[in-house]
Amino acid sequence: MAEAVASAPPQGRAPDKLFPDARAALQGVVADGQTLAVGGFGLCGIPEALIEALRDSGAKGLTAISNNAGVDGFGLGLLLETRQIRKMISSYVGENKEFERQFLSGELELEFNPQGTLAERLRAGGAGIPAFFTRTGYGTVVAEGKETRQFGEHWYVMETALVADVALVKAWKADKAGNLVFRKTARNFNPACAMAGKVCIAEVEEVVEIGAIDPDHVHLPGIYVDRIVHNPAPEKRIEQRTIRQGDK
Repeated sequence: MAEAVASAPPQGRAPDKLFPDARAALQGVVADGQTLAVGGFGLCGIPEALIEALRDSGAKGLTAISNNAGVDGFGLGLLLETRQIRKMISSYVGENKEFERQFLSGELELEFNPQGTLAERLRAGGAGIPAFFTRTGYGTVVAEGKETRQFGEHWYVMETALVADVALVKAWKADKAGNLVFRKTARNFNPACAMAGKVCIAEVEEVVEIGAIDPDHVHLPGIYVDRIVHNPAPEKRIEQRTIRQGDK
């Protein structure tokens, strides 16, 4: 796939960030071999429509930065089924049998991260910090091949920042300038992924006019968001359903 660049808006005019659908939002942005940061935790707060559109785009050889890889048949699991993901940079991969099969057979590369380290690598990438030191993982396989250094009485592992070509995130509400509001735990990795992406596409359930969101309620400023897709009725599958038994 050839990568295209959207033309700039006329001077003095704000860019139109709202796209008619997920397919249109990915057009001219997604290409083979890219690194993508995808928000969500389990199936909570994942950009469902954008992931499906990414599958349909046919882009291949992708590196996906995501806390996990969805489940079989949903979320990033869709891209594993079509072999579009070459490498995962993840923290938790225990709910996806196809992921397990591909990894154990050598078909899928995995860069495994402690969860807090993954979050901080994304945050550092968004903040322009190239690397940082953490105690997490020192003395384990996580530290193999990495620089270690002693500060005070403790030893630390150097971790490098993560920057993605494209970030795909999910928010509850956006205004037309791209200011985002996330809903409860769906906030999770989404802000960090958005900030770490060179181009950020946000899938949202509600779009309002500029000024309709109180500035104090904005979780992610629109400066980080390049494109918006309105998906008012996402499926929102529940990954693990737990039902409390009645009193006996």
